[in-house]
Amino acid sequence: MDFERKDPDEIFQSLKDKFHIRQPKSFNLAVFLIILFFLFTARNLVYTIQPYEIGVIQRFGKYVRKSGPGLHFKLPWIEKLNTVNVEGKFREEFGYRTLSAGVKTQYSSKSYDDEALMLTADLNVIDIAWSIQYRKIDPVKYLFNIRDQRKTIRDTSESVMRDVVGDYSFEELITERSNLQLNELAKEKMQEILDYYQSGIQVIVVEFQDVMPPDPVQPAFEMENKAEQEKQTMINQAKQVYNQKIPEAKGNALKIIQEAEGYAKEAVNKAQGDASRFEQILSAYQQAKDVTEKRIYLENLQSVFENTGKIIIVDPQVKGILPLLNLDNNE
Repeated sequence: MDFERKDPDEIFQSLKDKFHIRQPKSFNLAVFLIILFFLFTARNLVYTIQPYEIGVIQRFGKYVRKSGPGLHFKLPWIEKLNTVNVEGKFREEFGYRTLSAGVKTQYSSKSYDDEALMLTADLNVIDIAWSIQYRKIDPVKYLFNIRDQRKTIRDTSESVMRDVVGDYSFEELITERSNLQLNELAKEKMQEILDYYQSGIQVIVVEFQDVMPPDPVQPAFEMENKAEQEKQTMINQAKQVYNQKIPEAKGNALKIIQEAEGYAKEAVNKAQGDASRFEQILSAYQQAKDVTEKRIYLENLQSVFENTGKIIIVDPQVKGILPLLNLDNNE
């Protein structure tokens, strides 16, 4: 069949004749509209809730019921469905923004000083970045008790953080930024306010990301940190020398004390021995005076001769030197 030389209407008619296509004599528009209406109604009649969601049904704007995971029905046009993720964890960031998370996380270069700059207890300005994680544990309260949920969470977090920071000095915040006590304190205060609002929100964690001085004073702060590190290094070195010298000095002192105690004990024992010997001599002297005197004399004379070298006795009546005793000869 040559279609190039025929009119389009002729081509269409020839195709209908070939495939035996016949146009109905009449078309009921009302039936079509009814079918279309039922299809659209069925679409608004059935809904599905995911396993991690809770469905909240409103009838003419008023809350009527909740729906768990699965297939459910509602009145079309009259009832409205809202779904809330009750198992997921949501995150809000303050003082910074994460553009993309992964192995190499990218952060926004935009400044967020309006939420990051705070005043400390000692009236210094500090730049703080933090984040919070929360869950939507009560979908009904979450939807109907607060108007702008995300703004409420952010405003509450900023208010609590400024309150917490205002109770600490600049130095305490810099040194204790990783202190879990600060995180827990901020979390408890946030949860207390959100519970007061009956928001249906549970705060999971509050985490300080960075605590730094503002950019204009950053160089001075770095110099202070460097000086503090040098100070700590000198303290550590001094402690090292202390740990070396003090035990040595204690050892020497203990040695001297032990030697003194030994000498004292020796002197006491000697004195006690001399006293005992004197008492024995006195007792012997009282029993035999002459014998005891002679024995003492001979013992003392012997002790003298034992420490004496050559002894020469000179008689003034003798003209020459007479060696009387040869005390060097032991035979």
